[in-house]
Amino acid sequence: MSFLDPADAPEAKARLEALAGLPPVRALEAGVDVLRTDASADLFLVTSHEDLDGLTAYQQHPDHQDFLAWVRPRLRARTVVDAEVPERLTGR
Repeated sequence: MSFLDPADAPEAKARLEALAGLPPVRALEAGVDVLRTDASADLFLVTSHEDLDGLTAYQQHPDHQDFLAWVRPRLRARTVVDAEVPERLTGR
């Protein structure tokens, strides 16, 4: 995520970390960029879910929707990749 004001990134990180306890989330990691290069975004988020239904449940959860309502007007750009990770990489 790239913010109109990069100073919003730490609050966004804290708000995202508060979502880690939602039932469809297996793991959640967020981090704020430290180098601040021309190629950098301000914040990353990686979540992990049991399956695609869990991802969908997370995306539709009211708390996640509240976060989106807060963050969208503050974003300059956002890139999303929703991927299935091979079992050999997850240790399952």
